[in-house]
Amino acid sequence: MTSTALDAAHALPTSPGAEWWRSAVIYQIYPRSFADSNGDGMGDLPGITAHLADLADLGIDAVWLSPFMTSPQKDAGYDVADYCDVDPLFGTLADFDAMLAEAHARGIRLIVDLVPNHSSDQHVWFQQALAAAPGSPERARYLFRDGRGEHGELPPNNWQSVFGGPAWTRVTEPDGTPGQWYLHLFDSSQPDFDWTNPEVHAEFRRILRFWLDRGVDGFRVDVAHGLMKKEGLPDFMPAEDAGSMGGDSVGVPYWGQPEVHDVYREWHGVLAEYDGDRALCAEAWMPTVAEIAMWVRSDEMHQAFNFGYLMTEWDAAKLRDVIVESLREYHAVGAPSTWVLSNHDVIRHASRLALTADSPQGDGIGPNSPGKPDPVIGLRRARGATTLMLALPGSAYVYQGEELGLPEVIEIPDEARQDPTWFRTNHERYGRDGCRVPLPWVGDAPAYGFNTTGASWLPQPPEWARLARDVEAEDAASTLSLYTTLLTERRARGLGTGTLKWVEGYDAEVVAFRNGNVTVIANLGSEPVALPAGSVIVASGPLADASLPTDTTVWVQTD
Repeated sequence: MTSTALDAAHALPTSPGAEWWRSAVIYQIYPRSFADSNGDGMGDLPGITAHLADLADLGIDAVWLSPFMTSPQKDAGYDVADYCDVDPLFGTLADFDAMLAEAHARGIRLIVDLVPNHSSDQHVWFQQALAAAPGSPERARYLFRDGRGEHGELPPNNWQSVFGGPAWTRVTEPDGTPGQWYLHLFDSSQPDFDWTNPEVHAEFRRILRFWLDRGVDGFRVDVAHGLMKKEGLPDFMPAEDAGSMGGDSVGVPYWGQPEVHDVYREWHGVLAEYDGDRALCAEAWMPTVAEIAMWVRSDEMHQAFNFGYLMTEWDAAKLRDVIVESLREYHAVGAPSTWVLSNHDVIRHASRLALTADSPQGDGIGPNSPGKPDPVIGLRRARGATTLMLALPGSAYVYQGEELGLPEVIEIPDEARQDPTWFRTNHERYGRDGCRVPLPWVGDAPAYGFNTTGASWLPQPPEWARLARDVEAEDAASTLSLYTTLLTERRARGLGTGTLKWVEGYDAEVVAFRNGNVTVIANLGSEPVALPAGSVIVASGPLADASLPTDTTVWVQTD
């Protein structure tokens, strides 16, 4: 199932500290929006296979595949009904195997998304739980509790769903009477597992081995900080401006409980049974980088998304601080720093970096949002931010479409929105649809080449015509050309395995460092700054008169 190159890499044991995931550039594919092979408006696995050559040309090392498993799609696949099969929307297990073989043949590794915090309410376990009695083994797989109040009419506590509204739903018992309540930190169709139950542990060990046996190179773990809940499930209400996934809140009884680390020590052991440096990457939204680093201690996970870096403003002092903190805290536990600017849950950084009003994570932006971004400033800053990020030592994540400079799609009609956040907040929060709009591949084709029929599960904006991949591939100044150059030079110069040394003497609004023989200067100020001596390798935007304009980053080769 693997190529000669990957077979050779897997056959030779990698020395500790040199594993592929320590310096890889990993490309996130959101399957429903990547490429649609059958014209039904929904991306699929054969569509991905058809474009793996484009990803190889881009220069990425691995793909993270967002959920494609059997699901009612109430939350775009993050509500899983069968963890060991492919949803018919996306194809079949045979399609998955073909995609994996083609990826490996092109030297691209594959990480799949795993959702262990909750299942779909259509999962056979939850259906069995609904049919069973309170206190039964079937209900013990989830967090069922009796309600409060004289007749159990009140939820067990005051927890609120990430998507808005109460985090508890009351069931009707088989005899037709109002019954117990079940916890769902997300949508009511996503009941949380009870991870104090050994049966849940055993089931996920089985699921890990199912995909590892097929040849996957690792897992991105959804809501990795949420599996364990504080004993007694005490009341808790986060601050109104807190991020929905807990990154801004301290002491949340359903995020980051100490016992969750035992789960990943267990999983670490499962992956260690397989050759080839299989990797676990945590989606763990925690208040500090130091707390996130706890997920990647030597016997736990291998990577954790650096959300502190992702959420940092376009501010030189704050960027320097988070880079210093990240390198210190991750390296203290022997893990690589990871760097990321966009994903399927946040406003695309070509828009986010130009916002002029607060937008908490998960809220999204839409037609009536305050402080909407200037697209010219946003793209200029996004290119500068990416040029900075890809020069940092460690592993980097790229979200599909950012290599085209895609902005957040703001003007989505209300009736076309699909994110549960939009519905559970009574249309007060737009949610994440704006970063999930299907990709443009061909500027003058139906659905901009997403398929041949013109169907698209979310509407694509007219600007996709000039941002399509075929258009940008012909333009040496395009964002696609910038990314391709950055990734080529990053690999050739070993920046992912390099060492960062700060360069002094620049204005406070400049971020300047060396990595090997590359000097990186990012100008976040309002005035141009002088370029260092040496030959320019790549710049995020035009240079003028030996100076670096505002919102621009340059790599310069120095002795």
